[in-house]
Amino acid sequence: MIDFEEGFRQLPLIAILRGIQPQEVLATVESLVDAGFRLIEIPLNSPDPFTSIQRAADAFGDIAMIGAGTVLWKDDVERTLNAKGRLIVAPNFDKSVGEAAIACGATWAPGVATPTEAFGALQAGAHALKIFPAEMVLPAGIKAMRAVLPSSARLLPVGGIDPESMGIYAAAGANGFGLGSALYRPGDSPSDTSRKAGAFVRSAKSLFGV
Repeated sequence: MIDFEEGFRQLPLIAILRGIQPQEVLATVESLVDAGFRLIEIPLNSPDPFTSIQRAADAFGDIAMIGAGTVLWKDDVERTLNAKGRLIVAPNFDKSVGEAAIACGATWAPGVATPTEAFGALQAGAHALKIFPAEMVLPAGIKAMRAVLPSSARLLPVGGIDPESMGIYAAAGANGFGLGSALYRPGDSPSDTSRKAGAFVRSAKSLFGV
């Protein structure tokens, strides 16, 4: 079963499938896995998200880490784990969510936008930092945070990222990215997702040498 370290090494991109329906999830996740994605997040404000998480984990859990996004409450960590999700992503830094995730052996990536939040999340055990919203934390902000944060800290900008903007963020010190509507929008077909995934994978390979 793949873990976060291996999945991130293979491709430092998290696919965010906000709004996906349970009946669509298998074909969409298959298109992403075939493209090279190994880290896949289903936000909890999607329709019946825990069903989607479990279906994806049952089908692809050996080769991809499936988990939940928009995890705002510690009770949702347990529900994600019960659905076989192993990745906990949040738009904010809530220590109680992190403690619950770490206690269950899950990977936790909280959202931060300032050095204070970033240091607090790392001290609480965050495995990666979701820099959110990236529209607000521009590359200059990433560069400034990179200068003071531990070199081991993984910074993943999320929000408005497309294949063309990845380069400037990577040059500023980003280690990877979370990809939302530029990768998947509700109603996209698996072929649509596959096409867009290919562009992101090509960009990541050129930037990170994966």
